[in-house]
Amino acid sequence: MKKGLQRMIADIEREVEYTRSMIGRDRLDPRVMSVMSKVPRDKFVPQELKLAAFDNGPLPIGHGQTISQPYIVALMTDLLELEPDHTVLEIGTGSGYQTAVLSLLCKQVYTVEVVSELSESAAALLRQLNYNNIETRIGNGYEGWSEHAPYDGIIVTAAATHIPRALIDQLKPGGRMVIPVGLPYSYQELMLVEKDAQGETRTRSILGVAFVPLVEKRTPESNGHSVH
Repeated sequence: MKKGLQRMIADIEREVEYTRSMIGRDRLDPRVMSVMSKVPRDKFVPQELKLAAFDNGPLPIGHGQTISQPYIVALMTDLLELEPDHTVLEIGTGSGYQTAVLSLLCKQVYTVEVVSELSESAAALLRQLNYNNIETRIGNGYEGWSEHAPYDGIIVTAAATHIPRALIDQLKPGGRMVIPVGLPYSYQELMLVEKDAQGETRTRSILGVAFVPLVEKRTPESNGHSVH
């Protein structure tokens, strides 16, 4: 696993170099890169894909969903500019990989997943791997998770057709949201939304991306539980 992680980190660094004119930075935060080198990505992919776990590309995880490319995970995490006392909302738990990365950089992660099977399996895996500052919920990501708002950071790991008003409202003044926006299987942009101290938002495009669509599905009830 160690060699795989080292190769993955080198690939991320090359991608940063290649895209630096778009992302506006020559390197990612060393804290982010350190966490990327610690989270065992191979634990978050299906058994039959473990040999490809450290490749710099997305992988299918079932239910029409994917685990994101390591470079994109690192970039989106970096854009949040997390601090140890921050609280983060993640929309799209998926396999739990991005969740684990976030949990090592902040105080608390709340994560919402619309596919119940993915939410439950991710919660069990995160618990097994001793990521203890995470609370998971099955629900509609477009609605966020208002009970724990406002958040210092919000990260959306599937492409929304628009930036949901509920997520903007749940972002703390001074907070940042990273979200891919665009039509399903069409051109999408990774957007950074910053809310200033007065509550005004500024949005800018970082680079073109390709994500599975963020599913807007109203569930009769949402279930939540902590990862202990």
